[in-house]
Amino acid sequence: MLRAIRELFDRKLSTAREDDPERLVQIAAAALWLEMTRADGDSQRVEHDAVLNAVRAKFGLPEDESQALIDAAEQAAVRATDDFEFTSLINQRFTQAQKERVIEHLWRVAYADGQLSALEEHFVRRIADLLYVSHGAYIAAKLRAEESSRR
Repeated sequence: MLRAIRELFDRKLSTAREDDPERLVQIAAAALWLEMTRADGDSQRVEHDAVLNAVRAKFGLPEDESQALIDAAEQAAVRATDDFEFTSLINQRFTQAQKERVIEHLWRVAYADGQLSALEEHFVRRIADLLYVSHGAYIAAKLRAEESSRR
């Protein structure tokens, strides 16, 4: 999987170095956020906008670079056999606080359409487990995202 991400990385993000581990982990996080848009079987534009906002907020990228990253993540998600391929990259590079922010952004994508399905909740729980995010941090991230969605 890492090779597939690197190959994709070469084609879509030619301005970055092939061995840039930070860019690879950005693609991994964005791929998880994109997977959240499909978790309930009803991917909506507002959820994709939430992914774009997550990429911009988490990585501080301008909109054009954010969209290029999302395109790369989309292709990586299509090639992935499971989410562990992405979570293992995140576990290697992110601090605990950064992993908790990934979970919070998953919740924000889930709440973007105004509905939270059991499938979406299950997806976030599974990813939180793979990222070794505690239940307390998982709930705190959910509450922050829920509060943010009300505004």
